[in-house]
Amino acid sequence: MNKKPVVLVVMDGVGKTDKDLGNMVMHAHTPTLDEMMNTCPNTVIQAHGTAVGLPSDDDMGNSEVGHNALGCGQVYAQGAKLVNESIESGKLFESATWQELTSRCIEKHSVMHFIGLLSDGNVHSNISHLKALIQNAKETGVKTVRVHALLDGRDVPATSALQYVDDIESFMAALNDDTFNACIASGGGRMKVTMDRYQANWGMVKLGWETHVHGEGRQFASAREAVETYRNETGAIDQDLPAFVIAKDGKPVGAIEDGDSVVLFNFRGDRALELSMAFDYADFDAFDRGRTPDVLYAGMLQYDGDLKLPQRFLVSPPAIRNTLSELLVAAGIPQYAVSETQKYGHVTYFWNGNRSEKFSEELETFEEIPSDVRSFDEAPWMKAAEVTDKVIAAIESGKYGFIRCNYPNGDMVGHTGNMDATRIAVESVDLELRRVWNACKAHGCVLMVTADHGNADEMLQKSKKGEMQPKTAHSLNPVPFILWDTEPHALKDGAFGLANVAPTVAQVMGLTAPACWLEGMLK
Repeated sequence: MNKKPVVLVVMDGVGKTDKDLGNMVMHAHTPTLDEMMNTCPNTVIQAHGTAVGLPSDDDMGNSEVGHNALGCGQVYAQGAKLVNESIESGKLFESATWQELTSRCIEKHSVMHFIGLLSDGNVHSNISHLKALIQNAKETGVKTVRVHALLDGRDVPATSALQYVDDIESFMAALNDDTFNACIASGGGRMKVTMDRYQANWGMVKLGWETHVHGEGRQFASAREAVETYRNETGAIDQDLPAFVIAKDGKPVGAIEDGDSVVLFNFRGDRALELSMAFDYADFDAFDRGRTPDVLYAGMLQYDGDLKLPQRFLVSPPAIRNTLSELLVAAGIPQYAVSETQKYGHVTYFWNGNRSEKFSEELETFEEIPSDVRSFDEAPWMKAAEVTDKVIAAIESGKYGFIRCNYPNGDMVGHTGNMDATRIAVESVDLELRRVWNACKAHGCVLMVTADHGNADEMLQKSKKGEMQPKTAHSLNPVPFILWDTEPHALKDGAFGLANVAPTVAQVMGLTAPACWLEGMLK
C-alpha cells in the first residue's frame, strides 16, 4: 500500500463550464484553482443524471447522490428513479405501509395529508409522484385529501411556483366529485418553513408544524392568492415566501386531526428528517408541538436507516454496500471527515452509503463545525477557514491515511441567487484550498480536488419571455477533478463520473478495489 495520506477536497456546488452567463466560478478570482488546472493532471467528470443513478441526464445532481457516488465507487438507482420504479410496478401501492395509511382513512372517515415540495425538480420530490398518490388514494376509497405545498424556486426556476400550484389544483379538480375532495391546505417557501436540515434552524420546522398541523397562520382563499399577495408585498422569490393557510369561512380547510394519515412525499432525506422526528418521536423536545394529533405518519423513503426514521415508509432506499470507507477500514487505514453543519452529513452519512453509524469507531473520526444560523449570502465565507484549520490539524497529526472535507460555500450561497456573494464564496474556498495544498506539500500528502455538482457556475437563465432571471438550482455542468502529487500521474481519457473517484483513491493508495466498483481514472 502507498503510505502517503490522501486528502480529498469537495468544493460543493463548483461546476466547470466555459459558458460565461452567470458563471461566478469563472468571474471569481481563483489563483489556486487556476494554478492547479494549469499544472496538475485534471479532467472533468459527470455529476448529474445517470452518472449518479438518476433517471435521465436531464436530472440535475445534488449533494446527497453526489456524496453517495463519491463514497461508494458505484452507481445506484437513486431518489426519483427508485420512486418511479415503485410506482410504475405498483409495489408502492401494494406495500404494507400504503395499505395501512389508506385503510385508516377509510375506516375512520378521516383525511389523507400529503406534505412536500411542489415541483418537478427531481431533487427532493416530483409532482408526478404526488399525483400518483392522490389518484390511488381515491381509487382505494379515501374520501378526503389535503396537500401541504412547499414552494420550490431552488431546484426549478426561482418564480415558477404558480405553474405547479395551477397544475396540481387542476389535477385535483378533475378528480373531485360527490365522493372525493382534494385541495391545497397550506404551504410556504422551502427556505422559510418546514424544510430545515441538520437541525440548524428548528424554528422553520416549528413554523411548519403550526402551519400544516394546527392550521395556524395568515389565511388565504387559495394558494394562488397567497403566492401573488406575498410576491407583491415582499418581492421574495418562491423559496423565501412566508407560510400560508387556506381557509374557508375563517377556518383552515386542512388542519391535521386525530385519526388522519400523513405522508411526506419528498424522497430526499436531509430536509425530511426533522419533520419526521416531530411526527415520530413521542419524547420529541426540539420545540413545543402543542396539540399533537394521533396520526399514522410515513415518508416516501426511510430517510435514515440507522435511526429507523421514519418508522413507516413507502419505498425502500438503496442498500449501498462496498463503500470506500469499508475498504479503508478493512485495510486498517484511519480516516478523518470534516465539514460545517450544512454539509457535515454529506461527508459522513451520505459518504458512508446512507449510514449514520461508523464502520469503525477506532478508524473513523468525524468532526462538525457548527454553521451560522443566518442567510448564507450575508457571510459567504461561511466556516471555510475553520474547516481548513481542522483539515490542516488532521494532516499535521500524521494519524490519518485518508482525509476528506467539504466546503459548502459554492452551493449554499449559490442557492440564494446573490451573484456577488457567490463570487466571494468561491474566492473564499480558493483561499482555503491554497492552505490545504501547502499543508499537503509540507507533509507529503496526495491532494485530490473535485465537486459534487454544479451551482455557482450557472446563476442566470433566460425566462420563456427571453428575460434574464436568477437561477438558484444546480447546474447540469460537469465538475473538475484535479490530482496533485510529488509523484508523476496521468489520467485516462474517457467519460468518467463521481463514482470513479473512489476507485482512483484506491489506485493511488495501492488498494485492490471491490469487483463491483467502476474503474479508476489513473493510467
